[in-house]
Amino acid sequence: MSGRLLAVSDLHISYDDNRRIVEELRPRSEGDWLLVAGDIGEKVEGIEWTLRLLASRFEKVVWAPGNHELWTQESDPVQLRGEARYRHLVELCRGLGVVTPEDEYPVWEGEGGPVRIAPLFLLYDYTFRTPTAPTKEESLAQARAAGIVCTDEYLLYPDPYPSRDAWCRARVAETERRLEAVQGGPPLVFVNHYPLVRQPTDILRYPEFAQWCGTTATADWHLRFDTAVMVYGHLHIPRTTWYDGVRFEEVSLGYPREWRRHGLPQGLLRDVLRHVPTGVNEGLLSGRPSPTPAASPAAGTPPVGPSQVGERGAGAPGGGGR
Repeated sequence: MSGRLLAVSDLHISYDDNRRIVEELRPRSEGDWLLVAGDIGEKVEGIEWTLRLLASRFEKVVWAPGNHELWTQESDPVQLRGEARYRHLVELCRGLGVVTPEDEYPVWEGEGGPVRIAPLFLLYDYTFRTPTAPTKEESLAQARAAGIVCTDEYLLYPDPYPSRDAWCRARVAETERRLEAVQGGPPLVFVNHYPLVRQPTDILRYPEFAQWCGTTATADWHLRFDTAVMVYGHLHIPRTTWYDGVRFEEVSLGYPREWRRHGLPQGLLRDVLRHVPTGVNEGLLSGRPSPTPAASPAAGTPPVGPSQVGERGAGAPGGGGR
């Protein structure tokens, strides 16, 4: 098999400038696969448009949902909520030939392979809570007091589960069983909207937002399972870091106000099996951001990221749906 294994996330096509970027996305060579780590958009129509376009250009497209795909907005003709909305998107993907977390994990046999691609849908369970909060409730209270409330609290319904964290626990348990079943095969390329470990959130400007960024239940997955690379998005801080010798790639595009500030990432579609230092946000082996000026998107500029600024409830100052 020829081609390369490419990845991107957080396309946010509700922004016209981002939609135009997506219209220009094309394979680098025949046989390229594309991993899409969530947050294409909020409305089913736009999600379908994007995946149909990408599936027509790439040999194979693999999708893992972000939080935005799971929002139920009044303006979306598809008013399904929670699990029903997710299952609707899975069937939409299958109709387009796009691989989902519910499908058999495909094996990439091209350059850098063989590796098994594992798209995940895990959500979060508020265990990345603030350091001084012993409970989810106190952590959420601290976030509200700081004016940092993820829009998920208003638009991401967990139906039929009693809470988003209950849904997360069910997804983690089901996914663990599937991963254990493929142990002993090719190394895994994890594709999840959220990082499997908490450390990537350490550079968030607003640490209260970390609780909407993953779960401690997956903290050892990159060690328990033979992992080639872990691909994620959500933080809108594209960079490479290493944890316990395993490479993590944050591959987001982000909002126009973010990528305009620092320019589009060089090579927006990340070649995840060929590690090429970007010179921007290149992590050390410890997984900590580099102490050099290159650790932030621009020298002298602190890491910002869309999930850190204005990810608040509708109508709040600086609000807007992240």
